[in-house]
Amino acid sequence: MTASSTRRTTAARTRTAAVGAIAVAGALILTGCGDQTDSGSSTKESASSSSAPLFAKLPAKIQKAGVIKVGTNAEYAPMEYQEGGKIVGVDPDIAAALGKQLGVEFQFTSGSFDGLITSLNSGRYDVAMSSITDTKARQEGLDENGKKLGPGVDFVDYFTAGTAIYVQKGNPKKIGSIEDLCGQKVAVQRGTTYEQALQKQSKACTDAGKKKLDIEAFDNDTEAQTRVKSGGAVAGVNDYPVAVDLARKADGGNAFEVVGEQVDAGPFGIAVNKDNKQLTSALEAAVNAIIKDGTYKKVLDKWGAQTGAVDQAAVNGGK
Repeated sequence: MTASSTRRTTAARTRTAAVGAIAVAGALILTGCGDQTDSGSSTKESASSSSAPLFAKLPAKIQKAGVIKVGTNAEYAPMEYQEGGKIVGVDPDIAAALGKQLGVEFQFTSGSFDGLITSLNSGRYDVAMSSITDTKARQEGLDENGKKLGPGVDFVDYFTAGTAIYVQKGNPKKIGSIEDLCGQKVAVQRGTTYEQALQKQSKACTDAGKKKLDIEAFDNDTEAQTRVKSGGAVAGVNDYPVAVDLARKADGGNAFEVVGEQVDAGPFGIAVNKDNKQLTSALEAAVNAIIKDGTYKKVLDKWGAQTGAVDQAAVNGGK
């Protein structure tokens, strides 16, 4: 994400960060990997197997290892979060299904969202999968100002999500859309596409003669949620499925509510080093395989994430 994300445009979490306007383009490449911990979560159902349908498509190094190392930020329920010491959610379940097609395990390690792409390109991970919005800026390794920060990554797109605004239950400030946030304090996770969306909206506010947004960016989405819950911020912004899950579950559904419509929908992608075209191609084939055999739909149905379903995988489909 929980959240946040559009985690999950470098990692936004557009988690809605898919999410579109919310694209802090390339934010995931701005910092190092931070304090990263291995939760021990892996798709153990998919032991290395040359008999798996798509095993031969994998790079020889991964075939030999029998493992795809995955970087994530497990704070975005229902997409990825920690429960009972394990990383669970939509993304781990999709990865498990991909692992059965490819004949290898997907082993997830949770770390800071804004360090995922840096860690991927340094070789710490084989892929990053954390509700990461696929954007041109991330593909090209650019920051929000168009400055080149790194080589960029390729994305295998597997889900679609938009940006959502959540507020305290009862919506005391009567927020109805992102335009209503002019002059208000808003909490968000740093390095997400929705942080960039708020920056864009802040400029729109001042261009219209209104007060700019007071954006408070936090290292993780839990801190942003706490800020909204305490009344220190009028609203928070997150990926739509994450915000909906948060409103449904936090304090038994009594802490938050989602306001307005989902906006700026865009693709979440599995990030892969640009030099690893063979892995990108194998993942694309695996995503299409689980869509075709119905496993993909079962995963989304399980987590109530059906609105993000895609008909087929795409490589670098983000804008």
